[in-house]
Amino acid sequence: MENKSIALDGPAGAGKSTLSKMASKRFGLIYVDTGALYRCVGLYVLRKGVEPRDEASVKALLPEISPVMKYDDDGVQRMYLGGEDVTEEIRMPEVSSYASDVSALPPVREYLLSQQRRMAEEYDVIMDGRDIGTVIMPKAGLKVFLTAEPEVRARRRYLELREKGIGTTPEKVLEEMAQRDKNDSERDVAPLRAADDAVILDTTNMDLGESFEALCALISGRLGA
Repeated sequence: MENKSIALDGPAGAGKSTLSKMASKRFGLIYVDTGALYRCVGLYVLRKGVEPRDEASVKALLPEISPVMKYDDDGVQRMYLGGEDVTEEIRMPEVSSYASDVSALPPVREYLLSQQRRMAEEYDVIMDGRDIGTVIMPKAGLKVFLTAEPEVRARRRYLELREKGIGTTPEKVLEEMAQRDKNDSERDVAPLRAADDAVILDTTNMDLGESFEALCALISGRLGA
């Protein structure tokens, strides 16, 4: 077993970040949101006015980008870009789109791969993303593929954005999510898929509390926590 590590993969809006944060507190694990790293790259590319699918131009920017992951006193992960706290900004819909595009580029994935693997080797972590169980932590103690029907995921994401005061519509969120699902599952490098030995956890008919307890049962059963 690779420490007591947990790999949590799944499509956009499946609740990976929320459930990972909750589980990290219950089981004393360090939470690593790998998507936040890609979002930082996406934000930087957006600010530079570079087309996110232009591999050569994005690759040229990578030496300038140094996303930093820190934790506040409550153990909440915060992301910094050039010393600036961009934790909230990287969740904006436009940044999400850029993150999806740049994450399909091999140079970007290679650039961030070592950072993610290093954290997995040094700490007991719960790490979420798109290729954690298949690429980043293939020997994780537990691999979970978290999913839900697209309409359910879109509704959850819409409510989350509305709570943050971000103006959008349910239809727009569903459209953007469908495009991101397509990008993530069809990219050539590390496409979104469940690892062969992953446990599928479908939360379509579960509320947050039920989803959390289902995940905790899997963690306790596999890791004896």
